[in-house]
Amino acid sequence: MIDPEKLKTHAALFDKMGKAVGLDLEEEAINGNLQFDEIAEAVLRCTRCACPKTCSRYLGGLMTEEVERTPDYCRNADLLSYLKEERAMAAE
Repeated sequence: MIDPEKLKTHAALFDKMGKAVGLDLEEEAINGNLQFDEIAEAVLRCTRCACPKTCSRYLGGLMTEEVERTPDYCRNADLLSYLKEERAMAAE
């Protein structure tokens, strides 16, 4: 079983990484673009990352700056990239 504090930490990292690439994951969920199962899987993927401290420092260093894409080590890079592409296509 995964420690609840670890889940909270990684849920926050996932949310912050979403914000870093210009996504509001709560809004994505409300709009039906991100299902609860996908969020749960994304957080679990994040818990298996070998770089949470690096990620936290990376995100902390961004302040309010938005980035084009996630770092290469991000286990949720594909999901976040997909959501960004979907949002861009919906805006067209």
